[in-house]
Amino acid sequence: MNSPLVTTAPRLTTERLILDAYTLDDFDAIATMSADPQVMRYIGGGAGRDREESWGRLLRYLGHWQLLGYGYWAVREKHSGQFIGSLGFANYQREISPPLEAPEMGWLLCSAAQGKGYATEALRAALAWGRTRCRRQNAVHYLTA
Repeated sequence: MNSPLVTTAPRLTTERLILDAYTLDDFDAIATMSADPQVMRYIGGGAGRDREESWGRLLRYLGHWQLLGYGYWAVREKHSGQFIGSLGFANYQREISPPLEAPEMGWLLCSAAQGKGYATEALRAALAWGRTRCRRQNAVHYLTA
């Protein structure tokens, strides 16, 4: 990332969404979303996360911004302000070969928010932000089967 280091998620807006920094008030919504097997079906073997795992994930999201200058945003519907998901860039230090040499992109949307084009809309905003902040012009998305 280029200097100066961003230490909190900048607010991004799209036609229907707001991407902004997480707060403690988001924890219950994150825990509920992450416990839903339908939401988690393609992530980590498909099992829902418990509250402790969700808490660790929230701390990881916030820590990325502090240490790396990029991370995940809380995704909210613009008209209601309701939390609907998580999306952003990460460096998980995965021990894979070949190693990932670009920030890893990921996203997770509540069941009720899926199928509405929200992920695409939010990804476009995050990638546009990333292009102005990253030395590299690419990001990767790591899939497991």
